[in-house]
Amino acid sequence: MFNEELIAGKVAARNAGKILMKYFSDSNKQVKFKSLDNPVTIADYEADQYIADFIGGEFPDDGWLSEETVDTEERLNKSRVWIVDPLDGTKEFIEGVPHFSVSIALVEDGYPVIGIVYNPHTQEMFYAEKDKGAFLNGTKVSISKKEQLKDASIAVSRSEYRKKLWAEYSETFNKIEPIGSVAYKLGLVGANKYDIFSTLAPKNEWDICAGDCIVRESGGFVKTINGKNIIYNQKKTLVTDPIIATNSILFNSISDLLY
Repeated sequence: MFNEELIAGKVAARNAGKILMKYFSDSNKQVKFKSLDNPVTIADYEADQYIADFIGGEFPDDGWLSEETVDTEERLNKSRVWIVDPLDGTKEFIEGVPHFSVSIALVEDGYPVIGIVYNPHTQEMFYAEKDKGAFLNGTKVSISKKEQLKDASIAVSRSEYRKKLWAEYSETFNKIEPIGSVAYKLGLVGANKYDIFSTLAPKNEWDICAGDCIVRESGGFVKTINGKNIIYNQKKTLVTDPIIATNSILFNSISDLLY
């Protein structure tokens, strides 16, 4: 049903990834700060412009929400909206850490129906289409089947890890792994490379939307800590409650742990 959109999204993600890699090893990334501790680079803007032009050319009637495009309320009246982060993990990108990704999602009536997360450095392409399953580089993937937190690995934010926000849980999990890019972490969980992803800090729709689709289609859950699904294309794009992505059994355990 959304095969044409999926193909277009994958092409856009791969080509945006080429733009990012062009700048990755360049010492002059032209870093600016949109706000305190919120950097942006020339690569963010160039990749964003490319995706906007490409997707907009293919699907001119759809709405658009991107981290690097000035937002308008026009999208709120559209049933179909593309939600994009052209470079998720900008801090890692600046530092030369290969934990960054292009995140492209299509939402229909608030629900993600296409999700693509592409790490151009590792060449991992995670993608999903509603009711068609989730894939990593062409191979179908499924969410972890683990049931005990003590057996489970959890991927967390590098900044949260540095701030020792997960230190008190060091004995709770089998492994706590700090990884950059929310979208990339969601892709890794959807592909069963990690059992759980959780973030304690607020996230924007463009950070999580594509990964949400991938995790759901792999058989998992992406919900806020109180068990609510995230509805996309909202006027306020920030999701303020902690977010958890995993299977249904581990979700209940970790939400009890963190609540």
